[in-house]
Amino acid sequence: MKFKLLANTPMGLERVVANELEALGIETRLENGRVYFEGDERTIVETNMKLRTAERIRIIVGEFTVTTFDDLFEEVFALPWSDILGPDSEFPVTGRSHKSTLFSVPDVQRITKKAIVENLKKSFNMSGKLPETGARYKVDINILKDRALVTIDTSGDALHKRGYRVLQGDAPIKETLAAAMLQLANYTGKNPLYDPFCGSGTIAIEAAMIARNIAPGSNRDFDSEKWDIIPQELWEEVRVACEDEADYNKEIEIYASDIESRMIDISKRNSDEVGLLDDIHFKTLDVHELEVTHKNAQIITNPPYGERIGEAKAVEDMYRKVGYLMEKDDTLNVYLMTSNKEFELIIGKRATHRRKLFNGYIETTYYQYWGNRNGK
Repeated sequence: MKFKLLANTPMGLERVVANELEALGIETRLENGRVYFEGDERTIVETNMKLRTAERIRIIVGEFTVTTFDDLFEEVFALPWSDILGPDSEFPVTGRSHKSTLFSVPDVQRITKKAIVENLKKSFNMSGKLPETGARYKVDINILKDRALVTIDTSGDALHKRGYRVLQGDAPIKETLAAAMLQLANYTGKNPLYDPFCGSGTIAIEAAMIARNIAPGSNRDFDSEKWDIIPQELWEEVRVACEDEADYNKEIEIYASDIESRMIDISKRNSDEVGLLDDIHFKTLDVHELEVTHKNAQIITNPPYGERIGEAKAVEDMYRKVGYLMEKDDTLNVYLMTSNKEFELIIGKRATHRRKLFNGYIETTYYQYWGNRNGK
Protein backbone atom coordinates (compact mmCIF):
# COMPACT_ATOMS: atom_id res chain seq x y z
CA MET A 1 0.00 0.00 0.00
CA LYS A 2 1.22 3.53 -0.76
CA PHE A 3 1.00 6.14 1.96
CA LYS A 4 1.43 9.88 2.19
CA LEU A 5 3.62 10.38 5.25
CA LEU A 6 5.09 13.13 7.34
CA ALA A 7 7.88 13.33 9.90
CA ASN A 8 7.34 15.75 12.76
CA THR A 9 10.52 17.67 13.51
CA PRO A 10 11.72 20.08 16.19
CA MET A 11 11.73 23.66 14.91
CA GLY A 12 14.82 24.42 12.87
CA LEU A 13 15.68 20.79 12.15
CA GLU A 14 13.50 20.20 9.09
CA ARG A 15 16.49 20.09 6.72
CA VAL A 16 18.42 17.75 9.04
CA VAL A 17 15.49 15.29 9.06
CA ALA A 18 15.08 15.68 5.29
CA ASN A 19 18.76 14.84 4.82
CA GLU A 20 18.24 11.59 6.75
CA LEU A 21 15.24 10.68 4.62
CA GLU A 22 17.05 11.54 1.40
CA ALA A 23 19.96 9.34 2.49
CA LEU A 24 17.40 6.49 2.50
CA GLY A 25 16.50 7.39 -1.10
CA ILE A 26 13.25 9.17 -0.20
CA GLU A 27 12.12 12.44 -1.81
CA THR A 28 11.01 15.14 0.61
CA ARG A 29 9.05 18.38 0.90
CA LEU A 30 9.57 20.71 3.85
CA GLU A 31 7.25 22.87 5.96
CA ASN A 32 7.69 24.36 9.42
CA GLY A 33 7.99 21.43 11.83
CA ARG A 34 7.17 18.86 9.14
CA VAL A 35 8.87 16.91 6.38
CA TYR A 36 6.49 15.31 3.86
CA PHE A 37 7.31 12.14 1.92
CA GLU A 38 5.69 9.02 0.49
CA GLY A 39 6.28 5.32 0.92
CA ASP A 40 4.93 1.87 1.69
CA GLU A 41 4.84 -0.37 4.77
CA ARG A 42 8.60 -0.89 4.63
CA THR A 43 9.12 2.89 4.57
CA ILE A 44 7.08 3.20 7.79
CA VAL A 45 9.18 0.51 9.47
CA GLU A 46 12.55 1.83 8.27
CA THR A 47 11.90 5.48 9.07
CA ASN A 48 10.73 4.66 12.59
CA MET A 49 13.71 2.41 13.13
CA LYS A 50 16.44 4.51 11.50
CA LEU A 51 15.69 8.24 11.74
CA ARG A 52 17.74 9.89 14.48
CA THR A 53 16.34 13.43 14.44
CA ALA A 54 12.58 13.10 13.70
CA GLU A 55 10.01 13.11 16.52
CA ARG A 56 7.21 11.05 14.93
CA ILE A 57 6.22 9.39 11.66
CA ARG A 58 2.58 9.95 10.73
CA ILE A 59 0.31 8.63 7.97
CA ILE A 60 -1.68 11.41 6.31
CA VAL A 61 -5.26 10.12 6.08
CA GLY A 62 -6.68 13.27 4.51
CA GLU A 63 -6.56 17.06 4.08
CA PHE A 64 -9.52 19.37 3.50
CA THR A 65 -10.88 22.86 4.10
CA VAL A 66 -13.56 23.05 6.79
CA THR A 67 -15.61 25.83 8.44
CA THR A 68 -18.63 24.00 9.93
CA PHE A 69 -18.98 20.98 12.21
CA ASP A 70 -21.39 19.33 9.76
CA ASP A 71 -18.72 19.56 7.05
CA LEU A 72 -16.10 18.29 9.49
CA PHE A 73 -18.17 15.18 10.17
CA GLU A 74 -18.78 14.52 6.46
CA GLU A 75 -15.13 15.08 5.46
CA VAL A 76 -13.77 12.80 8.19
CA PHE A 77 -16.46 10.18 7.55
CA ALA A 78 -15.48 10.07 3.87
CA LEU A 79 -11.84 9.18 4.56
CA PRO A 80 -10.64 5.58 3.99
CA TRP A 81 -10.40 4.56 7.67
CA SER A 82 -11.03 0.87 7.13
CA ASP A 83 -7.96 0.65 4.88
CA ILE A 84 -5.86 1.10 8.03
CA LEU A 85 -8.00 0.50 11.13
CA GLY A 86 -9.65 -2.80 11.99
CA PRO A 87 -13.07 -3.30 13.64
CA ASP A 88 -11.56 -3.55 17.15
CA SER A 89 -8.90 -0.80 16.80
CA GLU A 90 -8.35 1.65 19.64
CA PHE A 91 -8.23 5.15 18.20
CA PRO A 92 -7.85 8.06 20.65
CA VAL A 93 -8.21 11.44 18.92
CA THR A 94 -6.11 14.50 19.69
CA GLY A 95 -6.69 17.87 18.08
CA ARG A 96 -5.44 21.40 17.60
CA SER A 97 -6.97 24.45 16.00
CA HIS A 98 -5.26 27.75 15.19
CA LYS A 99 -6.65 30.81 13.40
CA SER A 100 -9.68 28.77 12.30
CA THR A 101 -13.48 29.06 12.33
CA LEU A 102 -13.76 25.81 14.30
CA PHE A 103 -11.85 26.95 17.35
CA SER A 104 -13.28 24.58 19.99
CA VAL A 105 -10.74 21.75 20.11
CA PRO A 106 -12.88 19.43 22.33
CA ASP A 107 -15.74 19.69 19.82
CA VAL A 108 -13.37 19.09 16.90
CA GLN A 109 -12.04 15.96 18.62
CA ARG A 110 -15.52 14.70 19.56
CA ILE A 111 -16.95 15.08 16.04
CA THR A 112 -13.82 13.58 14.43
CA LYS A 113 -14.12 10.57 16.74
CA LYS A 114 -17.85 10.20 16.00
CA ALA A 115 -17.23 10.33 12.24
CA ILE A 116 -14.56 7.61 12.44
CA VAL A 117 -16.88 5.43 14.56
CA GLU A 118 -19.69 5.73 12.05
CA ASN A 119 -17.32 5.02 9.14
CA LEU A 120 -15.99 1.83 10.78
CA LYS A 121 -19.46 0.61 11.77
CA LYS A 122 -20.58 0.99 8.17
CA SER A 123 -17.38 -0.54 6.72
CA PHE A 124 -17.48 -3.59 8.99
CA ASN A 125 -21.30 -3.87 9.21
CA MET A 126 -21.30 -3.37 12.99
CA SER A 127 -23.78 -1.82 15.40
CA GLY A 128 -23.60 -0.51 18.95
CA LYS A 129 -20.41 0.62 20.61
CA LEU A 130 -17.07 -0.30 19.04
CA PRO A 131 -14.91 -2.46 21.36
CA GLU A 132 -11.59 -0.58 20.89
CA THR A 133 -9.73 -3.50 22.48
CA GLY A 134 -7.18 -3.95 19.70
CA ALA A 135 -4.03 -2.18 18.55
CA ARG A 136 -3.70 1.57 19.09
CA TYR A 137 -3.95 4.07 16.22
CA LYS A 138 -3.46 7.59 17.58
CA VAL A 139 -5.47 9.94 15.35
CA ASP A 140 -4.68 13.65 15.23
CA ILE A 141 -6.61 16.48 13.56
CA ASN A 142 -4.78 19.76 13.13
CA ILE A 143 -6.74 22.72 11.76
CA LEU A 144 -4.75 25.77 10.65
CA LYS A 145 -6.52 28.67 8.90
CA ASP A 146 -9.53 26.39 8.22
CA ARG A 147 -7.33 23.76 6.56
CA ALA A 148 -7.54 20.38 8.34
CA LEU A 149 -4.81 17.76 8.32
CA VAL A 150 -5.84 14.32 9.64
CA THR A 151 -3.07 11.87 10.53
CA ILE A 152 -2.40 8.58 12.32
CA ASP A 153 0.75 8.29 14.43
CA THR A 154 2.81 5.20 13.54
CA SER A 155 5.44 5.71 16.26
CA GLY A 156 3.62 5.57 19.59
CA ASP A 157 6.07 7.08 22.05
CA ALA A 158 7.98 9.95 20.45
CA LEU A 159 11.08 8.80 18.58
CA HIS A 160 13.45 10.58 20.97
CA LYS A 161 12.54 7.86 23.46
CA ARG A 162 15.16 5.35 22.36
CA GLY A 163 14.71 3.08 25.37
CA TYR A 164 18.15 3.50 26.90
CA ARG A 165 17.53 6.41 29.27
CA VAL A 166 16.87 4.55 32.52
CA LEU A 167 18.01 7.56 34.57
CA GLN A 168 18.24 11.26 33.79
CA GLY A 169 19.52 14.50 35.28
CA ASP A 170 17.69 17.74 35.99
CA ALA A 171 17.47 19.13 32.46
CA PRO A 172 18.30 16.38 29.96
CA ILE A 173 18.70 17.21 26.28
CA LYS A 174 16.41 15.22 23.97
CA GLU A 175 18.08 12.36 22.12
CA THR A 176 16.83 13.72 18.79
CA LEU A 177 18.41 17.14 19.46
CA ALA A 178 21.68 15.53 20.54
CA ALA A 179 21.72 13.52 17.31
CA ALA A 180 21.01 16.70 15.32
CA MET A 181 23.92 18.49 17.01
CA LEU A 182 26.20 15.60 16.03
CA GLN A 183 24.93 15.52 12.45
CA LEU A 184 25.32 19.30 12.07
CA ALA A 185 28.91 18.80 13.28
CA ASN A 186 29.40 16.11 10.60
CA TYR A 187 30.35 13.66 13.33
CA THR A 188 31.04 10.17 11.97
CA GLY A 189 33.24 8.59 14.63
CA LYS A 190 36.42 9.31 12.70
CA ASN A 191 37.50 12.16 15.01
CA PRO A 192 37.92 11.92 18.79
CA LEU A 193 34.89 13.44 20.53
CA TYR A 194 34.77 15.28 23.84
CA ASP A 195 31.68 16.33 25.79
CA PRO A 196 32.86 18.10 28.98
CA PHE A 197 29.29 18.79 30.18
CA CYS A 198 27.87 15.33 29.51
CA GLY A 199 24.99 15.35 32.02
CA SER A 200 23.16 12.03 31.63
CA GLY A 201 25.37 11.10 28.67
CA THR A 202 22.97 11.71 25.79
CA ILE A 203 25.39 13.33 23.31
CA ALA A 204 28.06 10.71 24.00
CA ILE A 205 25.61 7.81 23.66
CA GLU A 206 24.08 9.21 20.46
CA ALA A 207 27.63 9.70 19.12
CA ALA A 208 28.53 6.08 19.82
CA MET A 209 25.34 4.95 18.09
CA ILE A 210 26.18 7.07 15.03
CA ALA A 211 29.79 5.86 14.96
CA ARG A 212 28.68 2.23 15.25
CA ASN A 213 25.75 2.75 12.82
CA ILE A 214 23.33 1.41 15.42
CA ALA A 215 19.72 2.14 14.47
CA PRO A 216 18.20 4.45 17.11
CA GLY A 217 14.91 2.53 17.16
CA SER A 218 16.44 -0.92 17.54
CA ASN A 219 15.91 -0.99 21.31
CA ARG A 220 12.20 -0.03 21.50
CA ASP A 221 8.67 -0.79 20.32
CA PHE A 222 6.31 1.15 18.04
CA ASP A 223 2.51 1.37 17.86
CA SER A 224 2.50 0.24 14.24
CA GLU A 225 4.27 -3.02 15.18
CA LYS A 226 0.86 -4.26 16.33
CA TRP A 227 -1.01 -3.19 13.20
CA ASP A 228 -2.52 -5.78 10.86
CA ILE A 229 -1.49 -3.83 7.75
CA ILE A 230 2.24 -4.27 8.46
CA PRO A 231 3.45 -7.90 8.57
CA GLN A 232 5.36 -8.85 11.72
CA GLU A 233 7.98 -10.49 9.48
CA LEU A 234 8.77 -7.07 7.98
CA TRP A 235 9.61 -5.64 11.40
CA GLU A 236 11.81 -8.65 12.12
CA GLU A 237 13.49 -8.39 8.72
CA VAL A 238 14.34 -4.70 9.18
CA ARG A 239 15.58 -5.27 12.76
CA VAL A 240 17.91 -8.04 11.56
CA ALA A 241 19.14 -5.84 8.69
CA CYS A 242 19.85 -2.98 11.11
CA GLU A 243 21.81 -5.33 13.35
CA ASP A 244 23.81 -6.59 10.36
CA GLU A 245 24.60 -2.99 9.32
CA ALA A 246 25.97 -2.06 12.77
CA ASP A 247 29.77 -1.87 13.02
CA TYR A 248 30.99 -3.08 16.40
CA ASN A 249 34.65 -3.33 15.37
CA LYS A 250 35.30 0.30 14.40
CA GLU A 251 37.85 2.13 16.55
CA ILE A 252 36.15 5.13 18.17
CA GLU A 253 37.21 7.58 20.87
CA ILE A 254 34.54 9.34 22.94
CA TYR A 255 35.37 11.19 26.16
CA ALA A 256 32.46 12.33 28.34
CA SER A 257 32.94 14.20 31.60
CA ASP A 258 30.93 16.16 34.13
CA ILE A 259 31.74 17.91 37.38
CA GLU A 260 29.08 15.86 39.20
CA SER A 261 29.95 12.23 39.92
CA ARG A 262 26.19 11.52 40.20
CA MET A 263 25.78 12.45 36.54
CA ILE A 264 28.66 10.18 35.52
CA ASP A 265 26.97 7.30 37.35
CA ILE A 266 23.74 8.06 35.48
CA SER A 267 25.62 8.28 32.15
CA LYS A 268 27.23 4.91 32.76
CA ARG A 269 23.88 3.30 33.57
CA ASN A 270 22.31 4.70 30.40
CA SER A 271 25.21 3.71 28.14
CA ASP A 272 25.27 0.23 29.66
CA GLU A 273 21.54 -0.11 28.88
CA VAL A 274 22.30 0.23 25.15
CA GLY A 275 25.49 -1.86 25.33
CA LEU A 276 27.91 1.01 24.73
CA LEU A 277 29.55 1.43 28.14
CA ASP A 278 32.92 0.18 26.86
CA ASP A 279 32.86 2.65 23.94
CA ILE A 280 32.75 5.83 26.05
CA HIS A 281 35.41 7.05 28.48
CA PHE A 282 33.43 8.57 31.36
CA LYS A 283 35.14 10.68 34.02
CA THR A 284 34.14 13.00 36.84
CA LEU A 285 35.99 16.18 35.87
CA ASP A 286 35.72 19.95 36.25
CA VAL A 287 35.91 21.54 32.79
CA HIS A 288 38.77 23.74 34.04
CA GLU A 289 40.85 20.55 34.37
CA LEU A 290 39.98 19.27 30.91
CA GLU A 291 42.83 18.64 28.51
CA VAL A 292 42.21 17.75 24.86
CA THR A 293 45.09 15.48 23.95
CA HIS A 294 44.13 14.68 20.35
CA LYS A 295 44.58 16.73 17.19
CA ASN A 296 41.49 17.34 15.02
CA ALA A 297 39.22 16.51 17.94
CA GLN A 298 35.61 17.65 18.20
CA ILE A 299 34.02 19.16 21.29
CA ILE A 300 30.25 18.77 20.91
CA THR A 301 28.46 19.92 24.02
CA ASN A 302 25.46 21.51 25.73
CA PRO A 303 26.93 23.42 28.71
CA PRO A 304 25.00 25.26 31.45
CA TYR A 305 23.42 28.46 30.13
CA GLY A 306 23.87 30.58 33.27
CA GLU A 307 20.21 31.60 33.48
CA ARG A 308 19.87 31.02 37.22
CA ILE A 309 20.73 33.84 39.64
CA GLY A 310 24.37 33.79 40.62
CA GLU A 311 25.47 31.37 37.89
CA ALA A 312 26.55 33.86 35.23
CA LYS A 313 30.17 34.39 36.42
CA ALA A 314 30.86 30.65 36.83
CA VAL A 315 29.34 29.83 33.46
CA GLU A 316 31.29 32.58 31.69
CA ASP A 317 34.49 31.14 33.17
CA MET A 318 33.52 27.72 31.76
CA TYR A 319 32.99 29.26 28.34
CA ARG A 320 36.39 30.99 28.52
CA LYS A 321 37.99 27.60 29.22
CA VAL A 322 36.53 26.31 25.94
CA GLY A 323 37.94 29.41 24.20
CA TYR A 324 41.33 28.75 25.77
CA LEU A 325 41.32 25.18 24.45
CA MET A 326 40.73 26.52 20.92
CA GLU A 327 43.60 29.01 21.33
CA LYS A 328 45.87 26.23 22.49
CA ASP A 329 45.08 23.94 19.54
CA ASP A 330 43.95 25.43 16.24
CA THR A 331 42.89 21.97 14.96
CA LEU A 332 40.18 21.70 17.62
CA ASN A 333 36.58 21.85 16.35
CA VAL A 334 33.98 23.17 18.79
CA TYR A 335 30.20 22.83 18.48
CA LEU A 336 28.46 24.34 21.47
CA MET A 337 24.77 25.08 22.14
CA THR A 338 23.75 27.83 24.57
CA SER A 339 21.01 30.40 25.08
CA ASN A 340 23.71 32.91 26.08
CA LYS A 341 23.81 35.51 23.29
CA GLU A 342 27.17 36.83 24.50
CA PHE A 343 29.13 33.61 23.97
CA GLU A 344 31.34 34.97 21.18
CA LEU A 345 32.10 38.12 23.17
CA ILE A 346 32.90 36.11 26.30
CA ILE A 347 35.49 33.94 24.56
CA GLY A 348 36.64 36.66 22.15
CA LYS A 349 36.22 34.58 19.00
CA ARG A 350 33.59 34.73 16.26
CA ALA A 351 32.01 31.44 15.27
CA THR A 352 32.54 29.96 11.82
CA HIS A 353 28.81 29.35 11.66
CA ARG A 354 25.76 29.88 13.89
CA ARG A 355 22.40 28.15 13.84
CA LYS A 356 19.24 28.78 15.87
CA LEU A 357 18.00 25.65 17.66
CA PHE A 358 15.34 25.08 20.30
CA ASN A 359 16.22 23.07 23.39
CA GLY A 360 12.65 22.39 24.45
CA TYR A 361 11.12 25.86 24.54
CA ILE A 362 14.46 27.61 25.07
CA GLU A 363 15.82 29.40 22.01
CA THR A 364 19.53 28.70 21.70
CA THR A 365 22.37 29.33 19.30
CA TYR A 366 24.50 26.46 18.07
CA TYR A 367 27.97 27.98 17.76
CA GLN A 368 30.24 26.12 15.35
CA TYR A 369 33.99 26.67 15.27
CA TRP A 370 35.90 24.80 12.60
CA GLY A 371 39.48 23.99 13.41
CA ASN A 372 42.39 24.15 11.01
CA ARG A 373 41.69 21.20 8.75
CA ASN A 374 45.33 20.96 7.73
CA GLY A 375 46.59 20.80 11.30
CA LYS A 376 48.69 17.81 12.29
